[in-house]
Amino acid sequence: MKLKGLMLGVAAAATATTAQAADLPVAPEPVDYVRVCDAYGSRFYYIPGTETCLRVGGRLRTQFVVNNVLDNDGRGNWSDRDSEGYSWLTRGYAYLDARNATEFGTLRAYVGLRMDITNGASGFKLDSGYIQWGGLTAGYLGSNFNTYTGQVFMGVVTRDWADTTVNQIAYTAAFGNGFSATLAVEDRSGHEVGAYGGTRMPDFVAALGVSQGWGSAQLSGALHQVYPDAAFNSTNASGSEDSLGWAIGAGVNVNLPFANSGSNIFFQGFYADGALKYIGNGITGVSVVSSTGTTLGSVADYGGNGDKSTGYSLSAGVYIQATPTIGLAVDGSYAHVDQNDFVGATDADIDRWAIDGSVQWEPVSGFVMGADIGYSNTSADISGQSVNDLDELLFGVRMQRTF
Repeated sequence: MKLKGLMLGVAAAATATTAQAADLPVAPEPVDYVRVCDAYGSRFYYIPGTETCLRVGGRLRTQFVVNNVLDNDGRGNWSDRDSEGYSWLTRGYAYLDARNATEFGTLRAYVGLRMDITNGASGFKLDSGYIQWGGLTAGYLGSNFNTYTGQVFMGVVTRDWADTTVNQIAYTAAFGNGFSATLAVEDRSGHEVGAYGGTRMPDFVAALGVSQGWGSAQLSGALHQVYPDAAFNSTNASGSEDSLGWAIGAGVNVNLPFANSGSNIFFQGFYADGALKYIGNGITGVSVVSSTGTTLGSVADYGGNGDKSTGYSLSAGVYIQATPTIGLAVDGSYAHVDQNDFVGATDADIDRWAIDGSVQWEPVSGFVMGADIGYSNTSADISGQSVNDLDELLFGVRMQRTF
C-alpha cells in the first residue's frame, strides 16, 4: 500500500507539472521572410540574412530546323548521306543575377548557364558570366566591339556582323545624356581566323556609344595580333610574319515611331585588316571548293605568303511589332574578303550574302512561337580556278518560354 500510494503521488505531480508548462507562453522560432527588392527592377528579392538582391530566371526553347536543302556537290546536307538533314534542339537556360549597393556603385555578379541536346548529342556550357562594379566589367560576355546582332527570331542562316563572346576586362565611363565610352582588353582566341600559334597579346577594343529616346549608335575599333602557327612560320620563306591587325565598325539603331512600340531598324558596317572575325562569323567559316570537289583553301586572317587579308561587311535589319502579339523581322548582310596568296601565288576575292526572315507570335507573356527561313550564297573569284558557289536554304520552327 505504501508503494502504491507513492506511485500515485508521482503521477499526480507529473500531471500538474505538465499542465502548468502548457500554460506558459512559448517563444516563436525565428523566421526569415523573403523581402522584395525594388532597387533594380521587378522580380528581385533579398537573399535571407543578407543585403544582396537576387533575381532567378530561365528560358526553355525547342526547335526543329531543316538543314541546307540546296547544293548537290556534297556540301548540301541532303546530298551527303552522312550529313544531318535536320537539327532538333532543346535548350534550357538558367540565369542568376545578384546585386549589392556600394559606395562605388552597384556590385553585380551574373551567371547564365546553358544546357542542350541536339540530335541526341548533349552539351553544357557557361553562356555568360561576369562581375560588374561601377564601370568595371570582368568575365565572359559579348565583345565590346559588337553593335547589333540581328532582329529575327531564330536566324537559321548565319549573317555577317561582329558577334562573338569572349573573356574580357573592360571599363565604361558614362558621360550623361546617354553617351558612354568603353576601353577593353579581350581574349584574342575568340577573334582568330586560321591557324594561329599560342596566345601572346590580347585584343584591345574601344567603343563610343549613345543611347537616347530615338535609338542608339556605336563606333567601335580593335587591335588584333596576327600570329601564325609554328608550321606556317617554319615553311614561310620570309620567316616570321607576325603583324598587327585592326578593325573598325559603326552602327545605328532607330526606333520606328509610326509602328507599335518595339519596332526598329538598324544599319551597320565593319572593315578589317588581318582581323576578319570582326566583320562576321559567316564568311570567316568559308572553305572554297573547286568544280571538281577539291577544297582549295579556307578564309584566314593571313594568306600563304603571310600578308594580312582584308575584308568588310554591310548589314541591316528591321523588326515590326505588327500587333501586340505578332512580330515580323528580316535582316541581311553582305561580306567580302580579299585574301593574298590563297592558292599558290593566286589571290582570291570571296563574297557572301545572306538574308533571313521570321514571324513570331506571343499569345501569352513570355511564351513565343515562330517560324524562320534563310538563304545565303557564297562565291569566290580565283584566277585560273573554276570554283563552285555554295547556296544554302534552311527553315525552322521554334517554341520558347521565358520565365
